[in-house]
Formats: sequence, C-alpha cells, structure tokens
Amino acid sequence: MEKLSDIEIQKSISKLTDWEYYDDAIHTSFEFDNFKDCINAMQRIAFECEALNHHPEWTNVYNVLDIKLTTHDVGGVTILDIELAEIIDKLIEVEE
Repeated sequence: MEKLSDIEIQKSISKLTDWEYYDDAIHTSFEFDNFKDCINAMQRIAFECEALNHHPEWTNVYNVLDIKLTTHDVGGVTILDIELAEIIDKLIEVEE
C-alpha cells in the first residue's frame, strides 16, 4: 500500500464531512447527545474496522469522539484510511 500525496488526500477529504489533514493523518470529531450514543457509534465503527483490518486511533470523553486515521506501516494516509473515513461518515450520518 502506498502513501497518498497531499493533493490526493485533500481532494479525497473534500468529499467527506468535517475531516482535516495534518500530522500525516486525517482527523475528525463527533459530538453526540450522550455517552451511550457515543459508545454505540464507536461499537458500530469497530465492526467495520475489524472487517477492513484497519483500526483508528481514537479517544472518547463523555459524548465526544475524536478520530485519527493513518497507516503506520507507510507513515501517512493511504486509500484504506480514506475508505474507512467514508464508512465512518455513512455510519454517523445514520445516527444523526
């Protein structure tokens, strides 16, 4: 798998909702109504991550979920990160 160029990354995330590119990763944050809704979203995302065998760096504080996607093997963002971001956007859109 190859690392995407900055231009490829910017073009890809422009089609996503509220994702930013910095520090060799793409980042987003979601705020939910409560802790339970946040954890439920994390659980749904986790199933997709397992299916892709690609896992985010994420943190959760009460109702906020911060997600960072990067492919450590190549030291940056790959198409797999973009694919996972697209999946996450679709999953969270259903929640809202």
